[in-house]
Amino acid sequence: MKLIAKLFDEESAEPHVTVHRDDCRELGVKPLDRVKIEAASSHVIVVTISDTVVKKGHILIPGPILNKIGAKDKQAIEVTYSPKPDSVRGIRKKMDAQKLTRDEIHEIVFDILENRLSKVEISAWLTALYINGMDTEEIANFTNSMVSTGEKITFDRTPVFDFHSLGGVPGNKITPIVVSIVAAAGLMLPKTSSRAISSACGTSDFVEVFCDVELEASRLKKISEEVGGVLAWGGSMNIAPVDDMVIDIEYLLSINPRAQMLASILSKKLAISATHLLVDIPMGAGTKVKTLEEAREYARDLMELGTKLGMRTECAITYGDQPVGSAIGPALEARECIRILEGNPHPASVVEKACDLAGMILEMGGIPDGPTKAREILSSGAAFKKFREIVEAQGGKKDLVSEDIPLGKYVNDVKAVRSGYVHHINNKDLVTIARAAGAPSDKGAGILLFRKKGQRAEKGETLFQIYADNQIKADRARDVAIKLEPMDIEGMLIKKVPNPSALKSI
Repeated sequence: MKLIAKLFDEESAEPHVTVHRDDCRELGVKPLDRVKIEAASSHVIVVTISDTVVKKGHILIPGPILNKIGAKDKQAIEVTYSPKPDSVRGIRKKMDAQKLTRDEIHEIVFDILENRLSKVEISAWLTALYINGMDTEEIANFTNSMVSTGEKITFDRTPVFDFHSLGGVPGNKITPIVVSIVAAAGLMLPKTSSRAISSACGTSDFVEVFCDVELEASRLKKISEEVGGVLAWGGSMNIAPVDDMVIDIEYLLSINPRAQMLASILSKKLAISATHLLVDIPMGAGTKVKTLEEAREYARDLMELGTKLGMRTECAITYGDQPVGSAIGPALEARECIRILEGNPHPASVVEKACDLAGMILEMGGIPDGPTKAREILSSGAAFKKFREIVEAQGGKKDLVSEDIPLGKYVNDVKAVRSGYVHHINNKDLVTIARAAGAPSDKGAGILLFRKKGQRAEKGETLFQIYADNQIKADRARDVAIKLEPMDIEGMLIKKVPNPSALKSI
């Protein structure tokens, strides 16, 4: 059936075309069915139906889809009914807790890539993974299929080391320190990182405060081989793009299926040809991994999967009950990270975690007593020198220092309402407060902690400061902080227990 294409600029959560109700009857399509549209090339897409916004004989098509099929506005194109993709059967099979073949998984992944599956169907896929999971063979096939949807970077230099954190703990700004130490030791670590989705700051959110993180694959390869390390945003390259396509749906569903998470991590690493991988698994209340048993399960799955994919994988289970260091938010984390590279030994939690993890990578590279060597590289200034080389190669200031990083101009103090010791810090509440202040989009926004767990605070003393780029957000974040009370402060005396017999004798 021939219909006249009309450019449709309205933004929507899901690409679709709109067809008049009478034309849909003739085509034999119902709402959320699919049609194949053809001009210079063809594309399968979901249909919405209207008898008001589109004229009979016309079809409203989003600009990117119009360009994809090589058609122009007001051009006649061929429109035909398209049955559900075969991959829908695979999704139903996983909903029934059955094992999928390599081809079935491959079909699902490529139909997601080509927008042949609706968001409802992708949601069903993610929910099936969340409930029924996958075995190691399925996840390996899933990972390889995700890699094949994008480009793969092949280095002339090997081995290729990589590092990843499961996340969930605020203030985890160790990546530039780890990369700089490892590169200064003569190994190569081309690190691609993500931006924040629901957290206060992803690695790329604070690295872009001082250098360019949007690198093409060729530039990442060049910098990595010449300097030894890179700090890039993975989303700037066409690496395992299907993973990025499902993130928004995961966020809306508030689920992160283990199979999807494992395939996501390993596909990004395979796409940059990593031969050795270290995974940081933060564990504790408020993180993605709550217990030591769960952390060990993740480690076991990651190492088994890495072996199956030909990648040597090791894991580190790290403390995640409270933020790493004192800074939360892009500029604050950047400044704290650079201060440590400059030689400041505080916060000790950042130094210890960065050196222990960098040390594990050094040992994977054949360097003995890795953590000690990592501390030597950091304290000698070699890591800072290498960090500046990476920053300069990525378009940043050649002689960058921590004080070059501007913070939000508007600051509110949050004070202790009673004296006592900090017994608990709620990571999620701190993230909520930092986001209320504008993080991560407002680079100067965030939180600077003055007290951590086990430390004493007197009534009226500042527990933390809120930074923001404008007064409205600073005040809003302060109000959120007062409401949430993210730090529990208690005295050493929990409860008085009088002796009943002593009371009777009085």
